[in-house]
Amino acid sequence: MHFCFIAGNIYLCNMGMLYIVPTPVGNLSDITERALEVLRSVDVVLAEDTRTTGILLKHYGISARLCAHHKYNEHETAGAFAARMKAGETMALVSDAGTPAMSDPGFMLVRACAEAGVVVQCLPGPTAFVPALVDSGLPVDRFAFEGFLPQKKGRATRLAALKEEERTMVFYESPYRVEKTLLQFAETFGAWRRASVSREISKVHEETLRGTLEELAQHFAETEPRGEFVIVVEGLNRKTKNTDTLK
Repeated sequence: MHFCFIAGNIYLCNMGMLYIVPTPVGNLSDITERALEVLRSVDVVLAEDTRTTGILLKHYGISARLCAHHKYNEHETAGAFAARMKAGETMALVSDAGTPAMSDPGFMLVRACAEAGVVVQCLPGPTAFVPALVDSGLPVDRFAFEGFLPQKKGRATRLAALKEEERTMVFYESPYRVEKTLLQFAETFGAWRRASVSREISKVHEETLRGTLEELAQHFAETEPRGEFVIVVEGLNRKTKNTDTLK
């Protein structure tokens, strides 16, 4: 049960609601006070991995009922959870790190809630690509967030479509594919396209490397990639396009 604000009037609603709660991508202190208040107050916390979320809750002394909601079951659970919220339960959705639905489970549940008329509130908070983008030294006024590229089917088609993208591009990548991805970027976008690679954001070994795609690929050919990565790539500059392709 919660209060609804409609046309300046306050009503007591029997319907529950969904909170989208960002959690730290590294340092546990990055969580907001409001996020902690929500996690303490809801009936259920929906977690991508209940073990990972359990560590966060234990750290802050929060006792909450946890239910699993992840990419392997969200097709089946989203509608059921939305129905429970419509009947009065209040829930919080968290992912292992960062903001749910940003390259993590969440979209299907938000859509199911919207279709059921359940109120959804997304709290502001941590997400990995924003600090990586700002730290890149590349233009941030216009950018395209691509998240994880397809691993196999559709990957080449997606890269080809991005070849003419003029905005700064942001990608997520695992340590197992960083070198290969940078080589593909160099081949598709041009070896001299500027880029940055950030890893372990908000953690002890946080690091950002800047250079050309060729230079960054060479670095990870010689240095074992560790941690989770955000790759930021300069958009196509049509003034230097012809020059770059000749290098």
